[in-house]
Amino acid sequence: MHSSFSHNFPTIEAPDAIHRHLSGSKDVDSLSADEMVSYQTESLTAIVRRAYDKSPFYRAKMEQAGVGPREVQRLDDLRKLPFLTKDELRGKPWQLLACDKRDISLVQVSTGTTGGKEIYMMYTRRDHLLPDLALRYSKLFAVGPGDVCLNALPYEMSAAGLAFHKTFMDGQHATVLPVGKGGAYSTPAKTITVMEDLRPNVVATSPSWAIVLAEEAAQRGFDPKSLHLKKMWLTGEGCSPAFRKRVENAWGTTANFFYGSLECGMLGIECDVHDGYHVPQAHAIVEFVDPVTGAPVLAGEIGEIVVTALLRYDSPLIRFRTGDLGLLEEAPCTCGTMLPRFRMRGRAVDQVRAEGRSVSPLHLEDALMQISEVGNWFEFVVPRSGDGRVKIRCELAEGVQPSSSLIEAIVAKMRAATGLSFDLELEDHMPRPTSKATRVVHA
Repeated sequence: MHSSFSHNFPTIEAPDAIHRHLSGSKDVDSLSADEMVSYQTESLTAIVRRAYDKSPFYRAKMEQAGVGPREVQRLDDLRKLPFLTKDELRGKPWQLLACDKRDISLVQVSTGTTGGKEIYMMYTRRDHLLPDLALRYSKLFAVGPGDVCLNALPYEMSAAGLAFHKTFMDGQHATVLPVGKGGAYSTPAKTITVMEDLRPNVVATSPSWAIVLAEEAAQRGFDPKSLHLKKMWLTGEGCSPAFRKRVENAWGTTANFFYGSLECGMLGIECDVHDGYHVPQAHAIVEFVDPVTGAPVLAGEIGEIVVTALLRYDSPLIRFRTGDLGLLEEAPCTCGTMLPRFRMRGRAVDQVRAEGRSVSPLHLEDALMQISEVGNWFEFVVPRSGDGRVKIRCELAEGVQPSSSLIEAIVAKMRAATGLSFDLELEDHMPRPTSKATRVVHA
């Protein structure tokens, strides 16, 4: 009755690099620098060899660049390989395969927030499960048996919900509550009911949805602080420190940022110090390059984030240009974790242009959210010309009454913080997002 069933689902065998360097109970965030280099080098060379041998797409790219697996023997050799861009993937579902199509077990699709045709990511069973075999970042991701994890991230099409789900359940052996985010059944009201009944102590969600749930809880007379959460992770959207502080105040816990993408998977885990993202080095090699020339930039200089996945053998991701901007920090983090640390500077395409200047929308958000009279819901209306003034549409905080003097005070504070001029339009109620929050609109 059970003998044939097991034959249909073979055991996932970890690659040699994991067996040799990450087996047993060793935590990734406790490896020495030399141990990490040995692991990453072995994983990288194996993936490059497989990509060259099994993927016509990668073989053609390497041959055009005049490089092959023999030229990639050290981590520094990675820069000899050509970049991979989003445009090479748009509308080409099978582009990255280094295996037979019949071996694909899971397909996920981009959210479409950066425009253009869809990007699809294919996973064999091995590639899908490998991250959980090598996840042990115990200092950064302290979840385990007995923890009840509310997963309020989207499960449909995108990678976020399912990625956290399998990490919590398969990687960390915790209990998962798959409440989702804004889907057919995942309403805020039902999510609050689940929270009241099952009392989770870990929450993963997006910054804006955390506020949506807090508002629903307040209407229901339920205080999220009564959960005494062990940890909250925020992901899926940009979030300023000031907006994060509002989330923490509403939930009564420390909220850490988590950076990842459909194409790359997990790329950065924030510790409780909140002083940048730690690179999950068992999962990825992260480079910082000049967005124009592609040349490496020095630590402390802003560059485009380029990613090579170390646990993707059947659909390799080699030197993928994310379009995100960041900078590598040289000084070790005070949390004691030895994994390298970087700071995000947003997406190059998301920078706001106004009055002839370019500024990060997160900088605008951070300035606005530090004004206590402003509520949690807002948007910046940016002139398409890039020369005019930014208009702020926002709600006021609960109990705050509108007045011309208040408008003048808010505009003055924003100008002092950013050096830009603003118009302000107060709204009684702004729509609550069910997908990614839109903070910038163009007019």
